[in-house]
Amino acid sequence: MALSVGRTGTAVAAATNSGLSQGEVPFGPVTVADPGPGAAYARAVRLSVQPGGSQTYLATFQQFDFGKPGGFPIFRSDDGGHTWLQRGNVPDNGEPGRLWLQPFLYELPRAFAGLPKGAVLCAGNSLDSSSTRIVLYASVDRGLTWQYLSTVAQGGPPNPQNGNTPVWEPFLLLHHDRLVCYYSDQRDPRYGQKLAHQTTRDLRHWGPVVDDAVGAEYSQRPGMTTVAQVHHSLWIMTYEFGVSDTYYPVRYKLARDPESFASSPAQELLDQDGYAPSAAPTVSWSDSGGPQGTVIVSANSDEDFFVNRALGDPGKWTRLSSAMPRGYSRFTIPLSGPGTWRRPGLVFVVTGAPYGEQAPIQAGVIQLD
Repeated sequence: MALSVGRTGTAVAAATNSGLSQGEVPFGPVTVADPGPGAAYARAVRLSVQPGGSQTYLATFQQFDFGKPGGFPIFRSDDGGHTWLQRGNVPDNGEPGRLWLQPFLYELPRAFAGLPKGAVLCAGNSLDSSSTRIVLYASVDRGLTWQYLSTVAQGGPPNPQNGNTPVWEPFLLLHHDRLVCYYSDQRDPRYGQKLAHQTTRDLRHWGPVVDDAVGAEYSQRPGMTTVAQVHHSLWIMTYEFGVSDTYYPVRYKLARDPESFASSPAQELLDQDGYAPSAAPTVSWSDSGGPQGTVIVSANSDEDFFVNRALGDPGKWTRLSSAMPRGYSRFTIPLSGPGTWRRPGLVFVVTGAPYGEQAPIQAGVIQLD
């Protein structure tokens, strides 16, 4: 599959160094964009460094406003996240008249399905009053132009109440020779909502729905999958577990295979004082913080992060304070990379408003240690 290249040129060159820029230090928060009410669910990707290039990030977000242009605006920073300018939109024409929610950005770590290493994928939920669609786009010019690839899953109207049939909240991961798209699924009549995934080898055709987490009772609503590798043979999946209309404690699973979370037991995330964070969690893993690295979890309920330096041991979660404000599905990118000069324990953070509130989209870098 070949994608046309727009405005500026050639496909992504192979990276020669994906490490930190020398002298990188914690900073922020700085404003990525301030588009007004409804902006949240910020996402970013740290692009591989091209020869002679600088450290580039792409960022996007949802805006819950039918009056705004459609799609996801793509903001770009070429100075490690300090300053930002809008450089594109997914899709290019915005597709007005539809509401675009829950974006996810992913850079291919190797060539896959006709796309080069360094191509950027964007998944999101394109919806109107009668349907929800998890769609997939790709860019081969570092976010300037985008081409539609496929629809992963289609559901009913965007009604989150049990008994309806929408799909929500995609998350992408390239695993072996398949791209995995995790999402929340209300189409199964046995569950109010479940977590599931589908895979593709060609970015066009998607395999069957595979369950990842379900509730013991119909009314329970696991949602908002994110996944990280915490060891060469261990993966973690975090999600919110809706037990009522107002309480969504964070749950997580550990598995040897990121396509086989269904059989793993669900565990509640509790800090050292027995406190349970809630709603819209995200997870990442840093190679800093000790021989087993650091699992980093964010939740809508707290400005603090929740960290675990024991591969997800349920009794080893502690709090980490930072200058970055809390947000609905706040997202983290640990800045791992080669080089004796790199400063360990740095994590890039991008966030928007907490659920139901208003704030700009902001970014910064925090220190774990």
